Amino acid sequence: MTDQSATDQEAHQKVHQIDAVGLVCPLPILRLKKRIQNLPSGTQVEFLADDPSGRRDLQLLCELTGHRIEWIREEDAGILRYRICLA
Repeated sequence: MTDQSATDQEAHQKVHQIDAVGLVCPLPILRLKKRIQNLPSGTQVEFLADDPSGRRDLQLLCELTGHRIEWIREEDAGILRYRICLA
């Protein structure tokens, strides 16, 4: 593997974090959509939100766009951390 391809692979594997804690519907999903619009397919995103309707909204967004929710973890204070693989 050349140095350039290793660098490309590391950049592709970087996990982008998007924090929408404290925002209420529809702002968490709007923030997510804006921040991922120019990211390539296969990019991993960690999305943090505490909006009660956030899980449903994110699932609908993923169904419409083809993104995949890899896992969901509940953290302190009702915050949910989602790992999303972009389509």
